[in-house]
Amino acid sequence: MSCAGAHGMPQWERKARTFLCVFGLVLSVYALHVELSRERNPDYRAMCDLGESVSCSKVFTSRWGRGFGLVQFFVAKDSPLNQPNSVLGIIFYTLQMGLGLTLSKRAAMFLVFSSWVSVAGSLYLASILAFVLGDFCMVCVSTYVVNFALLFTNLKRRRAIGAMKDKTR
Repeated sequence: MSCAGAHGMPQWERKARTFLCVFGLVLSVYALHVELSRERNPDYRAMCDLGESVSCSKVFTSRWGRGFGLVQFFVAKDSPLNQPNSVLGIIFYTLQMGLGLTLSKRAAMFLVFSSWVSVAGSLYLASILAFVLGDFCMVCVSTYVVNFALLFTNLKRRRAIGAMKDKTR
């Protein structure tokens, strides 16, 4: 783990980041598992499939479940660039965790920037979920909450690192 607490970063921030990133990774890995299981077996029923309009596997296997439904306009549907959103989530949460171990101002800026991108993606996908698919996906909504919480955590971190740098001048 990080020794950030010893360097002036609040303990809550390290604990919150660890919890949020691990939870986000678990959700993303589960989403990938559901999608791959459903592709192999169309009769697969995920734990998060509670009804006709409460179905995560329906969402994950929709066209918006890969590359946000946008990448396929630029590359073939089966292109290696058109990855499941869950793979992007795995990369995002891993980067958030790894970069969260450093107190660099540049890392803090990247954490905030990537969090804003994830929140924008969450808002986009939430609108697709509600207005296009007409579905409720507990896994999806949970990742949106994690993304907003990481944005809050990263904004606090950027502010704290800025304050630490100002004190050392």
